[in-house]
Amino acid sequence: MSLDINAIRNKLAKLQGKSTGTSYWRPTENTETNVRILSFKTDDGLPFKEFYFYYNIGKNRGILAPHQFGKKDPFQELINQLRSDGSSESKDLLKKLYPKMRIYAPVLVRGEEEKGVQIWGFGKTVYQELYTLLADEDVGDFTDPFSGRDITVSSSKAAGRQWATTSVRPRMKTSKLSDNDAQMKQWMDAIPDPDNLFELQSYEELSKIINDWLNGEDNESEGTSRNFGGNTTSTNTDDSGKAYKSLDDAFANLT
Repeated sequence: MSLDINAIRNKLAKLQGKSTGTSYWRPTENTETNVRILSFKTDDGLPFKEFYFYYNIGKNRGILAPHQFGKKDPFQELINQLRSDGSSESKDLLKKLYPKMRIYAPVLVRGEEEKGVQIWGFGKTVYQELYTLLADEDVGDFTDPFSGRDITVSSSKAAGRQWATTSVRPRMKTSKLSDNDAQMKQWMDAIPDPDNLFELQSYEELSKIINDWLNGEDNESEGTSRNFGGNTTSTNTDDSGKAYKSLDDAFANLT
């Protein structure tokens, strides 16, 4: 019997006391999965939610950037100081400090409907592909629960490459999210508030993390918690020193 990595990831979150019942999904390498991508209930009229994280800071797997919410941010303060300095050393440090974007969407994974609405985190390439489809008149609003369409998510890992590549394409036929209206309503009502997906650490906590990092001290924090939390295209490490391209990759290594 093969292990369900998503189930293990959610179990770990519960053991760590970080879960709010939200399940996170990621494509399995070298497979195709049909999903129904839904829309977050937000005021901006956009279906997905962007978050920015700091990576490669000590042993932290990913740190939610307070600056994006208009809050005091010791990382941003250091970035501003380094910009003013302008030295080559400052420029090298800046490359490590700039936050990276990761995007999230609620999805119903076909074949895993019993798990309900899950959250899928992806990068800029997939993000652009999805918006290109939304803007295509022949595709339209694939997130519509009544007249949308499923999306096929392909994950492939070429020989010699360290990381898999993810792509998306629309199914030709439009369909309802479910033929059972009561079930469809239950799923739609279960879409979480995206602002509750991650915990924002305090200014004091983040100041200690960055000062420890600058002083060469290892910090044991796991960074921003998912409610269950975390994530992008930067390299991250776990306690064994193994490198990860994303926080999702780090959480996937639970053996």
